[in-house]
Amino acid sequence: MLRYVLKRLLSMIPSLFIVSIIVFLFIHFIPGDPAEILLGDMATPDQVQQLRQEMGLDKPLYIQYWLWLRNAFRGNLGNSIFFHQPVLSVIFSRAETSILLASMTFILILAIGIPVGYISATRYGSKLDQFISSASMAFASIPTFWLGLNLMIFFAVYLKLFPSSGFPSILKEGKLSNLIYLVLPSITLSAPNSALVIRITRASMLDVMKEDYVRTARAKGLPELWVNVKHVFRNSLNAVISTLGFTFATLISGTVVTETVFSLPGIGRLVVDSILRRDYPVIQGIILTIAVVYMIINLFVDILNAWLDPRIRTGAGGSV
Repeated sequence: MLRYVLKRLLSMIPSLFIVSIIVFLFIHFIPGDPAEILLGDMATPDQVQQLRQEMGLDKPLYIQYWLWLRNAFRGNLGNSIFFHQPVLSVIFSRAETSILLASMTFILILAIGIPVGYISATRYGSKLDQFISSASMAFASIPTFWLGLNLMIFFAVYLKLFPSSGFPSILKEGKLSNLIYLVLPSITLSAPNSALVIRITRASMLDVMKEDYVRTARAKGLPELWVNVKHVFRNSLNAVISTLGFTFATLISGTVVTETVFSLPGIGRLVVDSILRRDYPVIQGIILTIAVVYMIINLFVDILNAWLDPRIRTGAGGSV
């Protein structure tokens, strides 16, 4: 297992290298002089030249990349043009909302997606299975903004059970009760994602049920619950875990539509606002941060899958 983990860690190095090049070149793909774009039309030639020197744009491209990479490893991603703060500080200030929202949504997905998918698979062909399949298809098809707006109108505006927008920082105010601001957004996000997990869990379990060892276990007279849990569900977890890992990475990286609908100060809204403000250092920093988060979560998913299925780490079962 240790050898597999080391192998996966080493395989991340080329990926990080490629991502770093793409992120570095991002600002160079912008038409025109990056310094002029960042300073605006009112900047003088001396100001543009000074910023070019500060950004190292007067140096060869490979030297610029090396300096940027060195600073990135030190946690220095530059300064925000709009906020006049270090990029990392700007990202961290929005990370609280995205992490809490992702965590609450993920808990709902786990609580709904896996149990309902399990029930649907074990009741295959029944009216309950047909209902669950139809309902999951419907929830997967509902636009997020439409669901969010309707939840807000009904539960926040009409019933006044939940706040309609915003999120006061728990870290600053020290009030866990502020989590109530994230209830409606987390329900909005969990609906389509739970539907996806339900379908993946159901499909994976149905595939495993066709295996010879499952039929053998039933032929031996083992209890159906034991067969379903020990042999079917356990061996169908790889696809489910991979889906959950991708879902969590997407959630924690920011969900633009939901954060916009509920006016949440998260990573998703920061991306949109930074694009509108042409705050390129922040966009560059967010892209790099999201890429690293995706890689770390993907590494964790691969390790967990390898722990559940020894064939993966030995190479006999391929890679998930």
